[in-house]
This record gives sequence, C-alpha cells and structure tokens, in this order.
Amino acid sequence: MKTARFLATEMKRLDEAGIRVFVIRGNHDALSKITAELVLPEGVKLFRGRAEAIEIERGRGERPVVVHGLSFQKPLAPESLLPSFRPPVEGAVNIGLMHTSLDGAPGHDVYAPCRLADLDASGFRYWALGHIHQRAVHEGAATVVMAGIPQGRDINEAGAKSVSLVTVRDDGAITVEERMTGIAEFRRVPLDATGIASWTDLVAALSRRLREAREATGTPHLVARVAITGATPLAWRIRRDADLLKTEADQAAAALGQAHVEKLELSIAPPAAVTPIAGDALGELARLMAGDVLPSEGFRTGLGGVAAQLRGLLPAELRDLLGADEAGSDALLARIAAEGSEDVLARIAADAEDGEGG
Repeated sequence: MKTARFLATEMKRLDEAGIRVFVIRGNHDALSKITAELVLPEGVKLFRGRAEAIEIERGRGERPVVVHGLSFQKPLAPESLLPSFRPPVEGAVNIGLMHTSLDGAPGHDVYAPCRLADLDASGFRYWALGHIHQRAVHEGAATVVMAGIPQGRDINEAGAKSVSLVTVRDDGAITVEERMTGIAEFRRVPLDATGIASWTDLVAALSRRLREAREATGTPHLVARVAITGATPLAWRIRRDADLLKTEADQAAAALGQAHVEKLELSIAPPAAVTPIAGDALGELARLMAGDVLPSEGFRTGLGGVAAQLRGLLPAELRDLLGADEAGSDALLARIAAEGSEDVLARIAADAEDGEGG
C-alpha cells in the first residue's frame, strides 16, 4: 500500500501541474485489491475493462488528439485486445495504450498477443505499450514504443533504463526521445581467468574489470554480477574460497564508489594439463560422482524429494524458482547437483594441496 500511495501522490503532483494522466491495468494489477481501491486525482483517467476513447481538449483550429485505452479484466489474456478497441477518430491523432506481449519475447508468457503489422494497419498514429521490460521502438505507419521500465530490479533487467518522451507535432508527426531515469544499473561483468596462476593476479584482474564496468555505467550506482570463467590452476582454490574472493570484490567495488557486487558466478576448471586430484583417490571419487551417482535414479529421486519439501515451504509466488514445470525443475536440480559436486571436489583438492605445501 505504501508503494501505491507513493504513486497516487506523484500523480497528484501531475494533476496540480495541469498534466493529464492515462493509465491501463495489466496482468499484475488486474486483480490487485490495493490499486483497485486507490483514490486517484481527477486528472487521472484509469481505463476499465471496456475500451474507451478520450479526446484531449485542444485550442481552436488545432488537430484533435484522442487517447484510446483498455485494461485487463483478468490476469490472463490469451487473445489479442486489438479488435476490442474503438475505431480511430477521423482527422484526429489517435493514441493507443495497450498491455501486450506483442509477438512474444523469450522468458515471457503470452499476454494479449498482436503483431506489429496489425498495429501499423490500425489507423492509430502512436501505440504506447507495456509488459516487456526491455525498451523497443518501431517506426512504421504507426510509431510503436514498448517503454520498458524506468528502473531495473535485478540482474535479469540489466542495462540502463529509461522512459520515453513522445511529442505530437502540429502536422501530426511523432517524435520519440529516450530519457534515462535509472538510479542503479545492473550489469554482468565477465572475467576470463584463463592462465591466471596467482591469487594476487586474480584479484587485480577482478578489480580492473569492475573499474571498467563502473566507467561504462551512466547511472549513479553500479550493481555487478561477476562471471568468472576459464581454465586456471586456481580453479580449486577459487571454488573453495569463493567467500574470500567475494570479499575482495566487495572491497574493490567500494573503492570505486557507488559500486556493489551482487554475486560471483563460477564456471571454471583446472587446465587440461593439470590433473586436479590429490592422488588417484580423488580422481576415482570424481569419476564415481559424475558417472554413477549424479545420473542415478536413486540420487535424482532423493534430490527431487528435497526440492519438493523446500517448494512446499515457499510462498506461492516464489515456487517457480525451483522450476516452473517438471522439465525445468529437473534441469535446474541437475545443474545444482553438478555445481555442488564440483565444490566438494574443489575443497578436498585444495585442502590436500595445502597439506602437501605444509
């Protein structure tokens, strides 16, 4: 409710400045009791589940501008909403607001799908779209803008974020200007550790990559996820001492100012020429784990049971973290098990090396 009240307060500021606001509901807020009960200022037009066309007051002799909108009535909208919109008003600049996944996007469910060609043929001059959190602009018979979001929320919404300022000129022409709004930018920072053989060199390379990312970031804050890859003699130690390396990364980021390391991702291995074992025993253990244990039906069944217990303890909105379906869950658990076995072997091997060194 605190977020909803903040939104209403900001809309009140717009209303007091004489700026009209037009709002449609999408799949998330179609069922929201909070937004449904929110009292909005008089200058805010919230479109309902039936299409409307609102003409904006203009000066005498100026071309009419009509805003069309339609909200989701239910959280699911498997069919296109475009046929439900009112026809464009003759002689006016017609602007449409629609929540849609368009032709679809990776990682997104289908919501009110429609084609760009259909929007071009609609007779509308401009379409303001929402749903996909990645900005996209199409210039055709209609200007179509998927606005994206003003601030990324996690690493899957990496990159600079913005809003779009759209101007309707006297001759009906449309211009679109992107304005950056994000306070923090999530960014994936790759670090190839191939050939790095000393901890000091690794930390130096990590600090250098973070500095390059900070310099390339246009927002006040950088939130980095560092992906360390490659073949390095340090592979076992990096896996064992990942917490220490994360501390080094945090210190390097703090020295840059307003930079933060969210996580380290490891996809590393010892060089092929180096046998990553402390005698034949560890090598045999690695072969048994990879060849016999991880693929076995008994292990997978047991792991699935643990995951099912954990899933049952999670709130409904978080249960997809362990896979949205059976295939996704199996793939995720297999990856976690493989990474876990590598961590176990890394700790044993690194401890053995330390013992030999002593």
